[in-house]
Amino acid sequence: MGVWRGPNGILVEAIMLDDRPTLRVSHLVNGHVYLQGYCASVAELGRHGVDLAQLVEQPRDAEHLT
Repeated sequence: MGVWRGPNGILVEAIMLDDRPTLRVSHLVNGHVYLQGYCASVAELGRHGVDLAQLVEQPRDAEHLT
């Protein structure tokens, strides 16, 4: 699945949750990851403060929580 980073520690991950594709939105603060919520579609990301224009894809081989 894919992983994208945004400014100010925003982390968006495409995951499978109960056999459904889901976007997990987290916030990375001082090395700790805090869950903000889940989205069923890209259109819902805005309610979690995610600006799609600022997301940058994280390479698959990189550690995404550092």
